[in-house]
Amino acid sequence: MNETRRAILEALADGPVSGPELAESLDVSRAAVWKQIDGLREDGFAIESGSTGYELRDVPAYNGPAVEFELEAPFSIEYRDSIGSTNDRARELAAEGAADVAVLADEQTGSRGRLEREWSSPSGGVWLSVLVRPEITPAQAPLYTLSAAVATTNAAREAGVDARIKWPNDVVVPVGDDGDYDKLVGILTEMEGEMDRVEWLAVGIGVNANIDSTDLPEGATSIREEAGDVDRRRFVQRLLETFDEYRTDLESVVPAWRELALTLGQRVRVERPSGDVVGEAIDVTEFGALVVETDDGERVTVSAGDCEHLRPV
Repeated sequence: MNETRRAILEALADGPVSGPELAESLDVSRAAVWKQIDGLREDGFAIESGSTGYELRDVPAYNGPAVEFELEAPFSIEYRDSIGSTNDRARELAAEGAADVAVLADEQTGSRGRLEREWSSPSGGVWLSVLVRPEITPAQAPLYTLSAAVATTNAAREAGVDARIKWPNDVVVPVGDDGDYDKLVGILTEMEGEMDRVEWLAVGIGVNANIDSTDLPEGATSIREEAGDVDRRRFVQRLLETFDEYRTDLESVVPAWRELALTLGQRVRVERPSGDVVGEAIDVTEFGALVVETDDGERVTVSAGDCEHLRPV
């Protein structure tokens, strides 16, 4: 969004403003004001003109300018109605030197999850990749993934969903009391860097938002299914704002993750190339690795792997 349009919206947010007042405050012509107002209307902003001037009545759109409006986090938004993969686009932007960009789409046609698993991304979801250039070491990178999980879980809970986190970063909705769940959100982080620093990091977040259960794979759920449709514009804003808070306070990430975790206290199996680990998930480390107490009392720290909740023995 250009700065003139942003300034007009900020002025209209406080109430009706006349064209001459806007022109004078922005040091542009009245024709230029009209042109920018017309552009904002095309972007989906419901701006009416009356005896008291221009008035912003509503922001019904779900697109880049709409999400940027009133977003209290320093991200620019690149929006697409349809895209192959927001993470692929984030990597392209990274190669161009971009930073603090959120790639947002109404649908993805070539999305994927961990281990190249297919991820259903129909219209109505929140498909988002956040590109950042943090001054951290690769060992700290998992904290950005956990930050995204916490931010997304909190946004879902604000929307009325009983969302929790399955280690390390799946946002799920509990089913019953034995650790079962339906998946609501998938998160996939990609990065590039050197031994001692991260060059860039892209956190891909896929949220089953306003999607019918019939359009979801088995074992998945949506915000629509759990609590009714959500305002996706505001959902994305809350997610980005909370993510921004945690990325600037990494020490608070793991405690916040623990508060939302479904996995802790569960009997789990973690699949690793070196062999499965089975036992009770008792904690996570300062960098988000899972600590499992096996049946023979050994404590094993797992940094990565597929985690499955098991029924209690």
